[in-house]
Amino acid sequence: MSQAEIDIVVHRQLGELVAGMRGLQESIHRIEDGARRAEDKSSASQASVHRRMDQLAERVNELEASASAIGAEISDMKPVTDDVRRWKLMGIGALGVTGIAAMALGVSFAEAIRRVVFMIAGKA
Repeated sequence: MSQAEIDIVVHRQLGELVAGMRGLQESIHRIEDGARRAEDKSSASQASVHRRMDQLAERVNELEASASAIGAEISDMKPVTDDVRRWKLMGIGALGVTGIAAMALGVSFAEAIRRVVFMIAGKA
């Protein structure tokens, strides 16, 4: 092989090596760009998750405040409901006593009418 042929072979190999290096550099740039885009998407996603978590924490705090306010209102209402329950029981008791008294009065009245009828009829 002559010197000119060796030079041609070496130049071809150097050209192939330079082209391969450029290809590798382009591949590395594409990989770096992809990694940057993935990082950007990840950061945006994490920010969205944090924002939603903050909103959720605010809603939970609002619910806790509402629950404590409702608990306070219920504790304020308890004496009133206890009084109403007591009045109801007293009313039922009064109705029972009135019913018994009315029944006794009715029986007494019926007995009095029966005696009057027997007296009128002459069977006394």
